[in-house]
Amino acid sequence: MPTSPADAEPRLGEILASADRDTRYGELAARTPVTRGRYVGDVEVWLITGHDEIVTVLNDARFSSDLTGQDRIPLPGAGLPDDLRTALTSTLAAYDPPDHTRLRRLVSHAFTARRVQRLRPRVEHIVDALLADLPAHVDAVGTVDLMEHFAHQLPILVIGELLGLPPEEQQQWRTSAEGLTSGDPARVTTDARNLIVYMRKAIAERRDPQYTADDLLTALVRARDSGDRLTEDELVSTALSILLAGHRTTALLVRTMAVLVLTGALRPGVAGIPDLVEEILRRHGSAEIGNLRFAREPVELAGATIARGDLVLVVLASGNRDRRRFTDPDAIDPARPDKAHLTFGHGMHYCLGAALARTMAEVALAALFRAAPRLTLHRDVFLQTTDPGSTALSVRMTTEQDS
Repeated sequence: MPTSPADAEPRLGEILASADRDTRYGELAARTPVTRGRYVGDVEVWLITGHDEIVTVLNDARFSSDLTGQDRIPLPGAGLPDDLRTALTSTLAAYDPPDHTRLRRLVSHAFTARRVQRLRPRVEHIVDALLADLPAHVDAVGTVDLMEHFAHQLPILVIGELLGLPPEEQQQWRTSAEGLTSGDPARVTTDARNLIVYMRKAIAERRDPQYTADDLLTALVRARDSGDRLTEDELVSTALSILLAGHRTTALLVRTMAVLVLTGALRPGVAGIPDLVEEILRRHGSAEIGNLRFAREPVELAGATIARGDLVLVVLASGNRDRRRFTDPDAIDPARPDKAHLTFGHGMHYCLGAALARTMAEVALAALFRAAPRLTLHRDVFLQTTDPGSTALSVRMTTEQDS
């Protein structure tokens, strides 16, 4: 009997390349919570799609984040020279305890909730300034790209200010960041080196006793615990992960919020902004999948036997649609009492930048509601997108003179 599409092993590459990933994640959520699938490159992998099962994997020491212990796929950054690979991959996402515990403790000393709270007035100022500046970017046909001139710029400016990186240098590191995902090995190596050199220079400046600025990168340089400090590679890798991962995910989230507002799917006044943001994060969060892990030993999970050495991938977007956990999960319901979405991970792998992402999202959403009467989508758009570099969001603006 031929295998139907619903019974076939899901292929992650096809899902990520789909124009309608939203439907594909819903299909995954409807399957058994632990299912065999294929990773990019046709590598066999266990896809964990159930909410509770994802929580188990993210908190179970039998699943390792340190891919040096497996031989099924090349290591992250395998095509790079050793010095570049180490400087890019010495992150929390690639560590298991006790190294993970040590690094997270050190980073947490610097990346505090208080530091993010102090930044909120600056986020509000940046959001207002970006929206006020949109008319300066209107093109010859009367449209402006809200992705380029708002969604992209917000995290670039906010995270750059958080780390203490001058705004005039944003294009320098953004161009290199885009090169890392270009698929061109020569460009990847060149831009990886450019980013690392750039960050090492910024770190060296902060080691000068005369440097007195109170920014996150300075706090990371000075963070210590019982005499322990971040290594040079950990400093570079942590700073770059905050800069790059926070930029991409926040830009896509702000774009999604803009689409929801401008299509009328969200309306002001129906709920508090924080509750709306939590539901958007659950339903349309930019972090759709987690990092690959592998089983250190055999594990029984939801009726499946995961063998020692098997690769495991948590599908956060499907866990957030799990009908066993969320009633009517396809709906954006700000009154939903269960806020336990998985967009920022869980447990010891919970995203350190979650508070900053929420702050930017809440401020941006409130501003989009205020600006919505003057903005109209220029063409139909997809909510689900893969590449933030190709997700233009063209809108027409109505000025006061037009109204």
